[in-house]
Amino acid sequence: MSRPTTLDLPAHASARRLETSRGSFAALDAHPAPEAPGIRGTALLVPGFTGSKEDFLDLLAPLSAAGFRVVAVDGRGQYESGGPRDEAAYAQDELAADVTAQGAALAADSGGGPLHVLGHSLGGHIVRAALLADGPGPWSSVTLMSSGPAAITAAQQVRTQLLIDHLPTMDMETAWWAMRSLDAENSGAPAGSVVEAPADPGTAWLDDFLHRRWVTTVPEQLIATARQLMTERDRVAELATVPLPKLVLSGEVDYAWPVPLLDTMAERLGARRVVVKGAEHSPNAERPAETAAALAAFWTGGSAASG
Repeated sequence: MSRPTTLDLPAHASARRLETSRGSFAALDAHPAPEAPGIRGTALLVPGFTGSKEDFLDLLAPLSAAGFRVVAVDGRGQYESGGPRDEAAYAQDELAADVTAQGAALAADSGGGPLHVLGHSLGGHIVRAALLADGPGPWSSVTLMSSGPAAITAAQQVRTQLLIDHLPTMDMETAWWAMRSLDAENSGAPAGSVVEAPADPGTAWLDDFLHRRWVTTVPEQLIATARQLMTERDRVAELATVPLPKLVLSGEVDYAWPVPLLDTMAERLGARRVVVKGAEHSPNAERPAETAAALAAFWTGGSAASG
């Protein structure tokens, strides 16, 4: 779960629906700013577990200023996209097919420019599955952000299992307050977690948003994707054969997939590696300027030193 610093859309960005062959998805669509150095391509941003398109809000302005069109989506069952009350609808191959369809829709609307894809956390696993199922397709590059080679750590699995155990017996509102109570007892989730604690009550707008997003997300989507995080197998060697430039980007701390594990994954992929200083599991929200600079450098073929 990422925590944006604002819910205000930057200039040249709008909330819309992305229409695809597999349905309609809620999206934030930011076009290149007039002062940008030129139109340099399009990027699809895929959120992680318990997340949404708003996880990337802080990246929209700097990437737009750098000349990119950026489209962040709610996946099937996430927040404003909606979805069926059936766990089978959220199998990884179904979610991966959605990403492929989103890419096809953007390719048809991008004027033939470069098209990049980024997956954050669980979103990285979904993007990887899409590439392995359908090949490089329209994509010009792939970025895995805070997304590891296989299942999350044992400690994170304990917290994730709590959701699997309790969501079938609770409505989403009750589950939200149960989570709040648990985090209060345990002084919150550790930094860099895949399932983070709710916002501090003093941050009213953010707490309201996180609550609204939680109760709007389809519970079967959370249950199915939680299981995926706990059982994902290592497919790094397979992804390494996909002929696309690759970037592995993370913060300095990550308890879902420890940073040394991400370092090794990048080596196995032959990928560029960026560690964003001062960031944890969500560099997109915790250090957006540095993260956007690293992404823009990668997407344009320049150097992207650790931030």
